[in-house]
Amino acid sequence: MFDRLLAGVVAVPFLLGSAVGSSDGGQVELTFRDPEIVESSGLVVRDGLVLTVNDSGDTGRVFAVDPATGETVGVTHWSEESFDVEALAPGPDDTVWVGDIGDNDEARDSISVTRVPVGRGERTVDEDSYELVYPHGAANAETLLAHPGTGRLYVATKDPFGGELFEAPEVLSADEPNRLRPLGHVLSIATDGAFFPDGKHLVLRDYSRAVVYTFPGLVEIASFPLPGQQQGEGIAVEADGTVHICTEGQYTDVLQVPLPEDVRRAVAGSGPSPAASPGGTHSREGEELPDVLDTERPAWPWLLTGLAGLAAIGVLIRSLRRR
Repeated sequence: MFDRLLAGVVAVPFLLGSAVGSSDGGQVELTFRDPEIVESSGLVVRDGLVLTVNDSGDTGRVFAVDPATGETVGVTHWSEESFDVEALAPGPDDTVWVGDIGDNDEARDSISVTRVPVGRGERTVDEDSYELVYPHGAANAETLLAHPGTGRLYVATKDPFGGELFEAPEVLSADEPNRLRPLGHVLSIATDGAFFPDGKHLVLRDYSRAVVYTFPGLVEIASFPLPGQQQGEGIAVEADGTVHICTEGQYTDVLQVPLPEDVRRAVAGSGPSPAASPGGTHSREGEELPDVLDTERPAWPWLLTGLAGLAAIGVLIRSLRRR
């Protein structure tokens, strides 16, 4: 009984998320026509192309899709073997960062990112992969972000009891693991995320909503429902601030999502400004950060855990009474 109760408690965040979803508000921009795109899990839109990767189970490859037709016009093969590719982030020039960062069992010693060239045509590349390690052991993640001003990478973990945003070193080493540093707590079930062009805001999504944060302060300034999808796991922000989302499944749609007016006002305007931060505080980029955060987790996970514990105690007491 306790196992069923605990499973129910853990499922609460997922149920709460699906309850606020909306089937309205998205404009279909394209439908993937390639039967090989079956689990679109990461999304980058740039230079007139839509770029995506399949979730775990595929070889390492990035699809370049023409938004006018939905047809695949380029494929970059970067690895014959990958563990659990979950995300894409914009790279410099004609490249993207591929995030092999999934770890459902939280058993990996490290995760990895690889920067690969993308565009029209088919190519096979052999690029360096960079190992990333968390400071406190393995964690599951599906979100990789690249800052538009500095190019620095960030990983948001996916945890029903509270996700965290981690910062990669400014310069990655291909010869040894790169230690991630915690920045703060974010959306629990994050399936993807991206920076806005100003570099002062980022957006994370789960299966039914999107949350906008300031950066680097990670203050939540808005939350809005996303159009209903089969299993929404991708979000991208173009250079002009346009937001796109995608979902797993074969022959699925990429949608353009209008931002609420208050969010649009908050993130509109200035270009990339990596050193700026809201409220006059300075950027934490480049500074040593503590391994243990002083900020507190949201209260609801602890409340749910406490309720589960009380229920378990009640079950035990009733069992002893019967004996």
